[in-house]
Amino acid sequence: MRPRPRPAAHPGSPTPSPRRISGRLIAGLAAGLVLLGGALYLAIPGSPAPSLPGGAHRADAAAGFRGSLVEPARPAPATVLPDERGVRTDLAGYRGRALLVTFLYTHCPDVCPLIAAHLRAAQARLGPEAGRVALVAISVDPRGDTRRSAAEFLRAHALTGRMRYLLGTPRQLGRVWAAWNVGSERDAGHPELVAHSALVYGVGASGRLETIYPPTFDPADVVHDVPLLAAR
Repeated sequence: MRPRPRPAAHPGSPTPSPRRISGRLIAGLAAGLVLLGGALYLAIPGSPAPSLPGGAHRADAAAGFRGSLVEPARPAPATVLPDERGVRTDLAGYRGRALLVTFLYTHCPDVCPLIAAHLRAAQARLGPEAGRVALVAISVDPRGDTRRSAAEFLRAHALTGRMRYLLGTPRQLGRVWAAWNVGSERDAGHPELVAHSALVYGVGASGRLETIYPPTFDPADVVHDVPLLAAR
């Protein structure tokens, strides 16, 4: 069963008061809402229902991280899906490295290209350290995302061979969205658009979900956090 999506955020709508959240994340979330013009809803801190797997919540960055911490740290949800080449991909196979996971769709006009560009920029800045982190995108659009469109999306953002794009049937992806507490819903008025949660999840080398980043994250923050994630 798909998770019940939260109401879409619209420009000018009030934002719930944050609880224990950094000013950096507040600014990032606000900017993300402006960029999307209501085509995306985010899991906003302060909402009554948990927005992260297992009931975990956001907290101000600590322990040297620049991303917002997940408290308590929980194992990243088990996720096994085929990628854009048809290769079976198990996120547990990335143990021993940092892992950055995000949820995208290939026909997205705004936030998904932004996230992809920022992840590519962070990877480029890591230089030799880039081998310590893997990048994975998971589809929120089983109808529109195909192996061909996913490969084209990666190529357009210079991420071919640098990021894996996981695909699946509505049932397969629905189970993954539920596990990650991700919402996805096609816009009835604009069927080419998909309203979806758009965060970047930082998973440590031990397989625990440790940090989260808004869609407008500064690549420098990820560059800073990757060695910390790779050491956890």
